[in-house]
Amino acid sequence: MDNRSEARAFLTSRRARISPDQVEIPAHGNRRVAGLRRGEVAALAGVSVEYYTRLERGNLAGVSATVLDAVARALRLDEIERAHLHDLARAASPVAARTRRHGGTPTIRPAVRRVLDSMTGVPVILANHSFDILAANPLGHALYSPMFTAATRPVNSLRFVFLDPRARVFYPEWQQVARQSVGALRIAATRDPHDPQLMNLVGDLSRRSEPFRTWWDSHEVFVHRHGTKRFRHPAIGELELAHEAFELPGEETLIIVTYTAEAGTPSGDGLELLASWAAAARDDGASSARVHGQAD
Repeated sequence: MDNRSEARAFLTSRRARISPDQVEIPAHGNRRVAGLRRGEVAALAGVSVEYYTRLERGNLAGVSATVLDAVARALRLDEIERAHLHDLARAASPVAARTRRHGGTPTIRPAVRRVLDSMTGVPVILANHSFDILAANPLGHALYSPMFTAATRPVNSLRFVFLDPRARVFYPEWQQVARQSVGALRIAATRDPHDPQLMNLVGDLSRRSEPFRTWWDSHEVFVHRHGTKRFRHPAIGELELAHEAFELPGEETLIIVTYTAEAGTPSGDGLELLASWAAAARDDGASSARVHGQAD
């Protein structure tokens, strides 16, 4: 991914969304640009117009954290956008430019798999920064059963969201899920601009999905930390679950995501029903395997 182009597009798009009124600048004369002028951002950030122009052209190498924070304040970036600007600057450094990440599926330690399997009361998945679901406990498999029916392994949640028509049914708030996923992918791609798995994923989705192309070009960013997500499970029906994302210590590209619901609520009852449905499906699978084994 071209870091200079990313930085240029990000800063330009953030400048375009701020009106002079928002920063109490008189809007005199004929304004030919959307949002603020470069000189106005430079004045708000306390840097020269020439220096800010250099930044907006994508040259972030060697820029101090103090200047980046000043630009972030001038552009009214939120916490995630501010961190993204710093990531862009780090990726522009000569050291980062020489660093190459090699793709490949990381090895999941047996102890981590045991932790997932021990969490019996909640759905749990283990995903990497490329949105591959590398492992799940039985309830996690049950929750994401439409995704796990795909023939390709590892299962990729972004490919499911944008390329599988069932996703728009599975996620009642599909547009929100999709846009947030694109924003999270941009964060990952900025931090690892030379990762071939990430670049292949961006290229594939850009070619095959118009909504992805549109939202990718918006340069929005998003971090999955916690919140609620709605599902329309094909066997259980509507579920509204709280999700929490935890980075796996020592494995910077792996994230554990849990889904919970308060006991006694419709979604809490739905999770209990999901557990029963998953157990019945496993029993049916085991019985079928025994029958086929006897037949052989």
